[in-house]
Amino acid sequence: MISIPDKGTPERDAMIEEHRRCVDSMKGVAGFSVVQCATPGDTTDISGGWIDHPDLRRVLLRMRGESVAGKLIIVCTKIEKEWRIARLSGIRGVPPVFVNDKVYDDEQEIQHDIFLMRLDELPKDAGMPEHYHEGWKRKDDNWPVT
Repeated sequence: MISIPDKGTPERDAMIEEHRRCVDSMKGVAGFSVVQCATPGDTTDISGGWIDHPDLRRVLLRMRGESVAGKLIIVCTKIEKEWRIARLSGIRGVPPVFVNDKVYDDEQEIQHDIFLMRLDELPKDAGMPEHYHEGWKRKDDNWPVT
């Protein structure tokens, strides 16, 4: 399998630029998807993003496959006005913890910052086949044994 592009490589820079273009084109759209709108804010005609960029698609799939523990999330602190980045504990009942004091006033901008943070944290070999296991067959993951 292909590894995650290294920092400073043209592949990684192109992937980050593509994500940035997608974020900019999604302004005014409720929610977020890593695609590029032909007309900013209008999702009727989309392209780019994970659709046309294989490196970006691969990295996003690997990010989504990572463990919930430590995952970065968006927390709305004031409805439709303010958002912050927090990190999940991975333990039921333990609330997420804010990663910094930065407050965002744009729901889309925070998406790009989380992408950059997760990209920096993602190991180069994340998502390789040797890291996967059939968790439901293991006996040490709190599933009832019948």
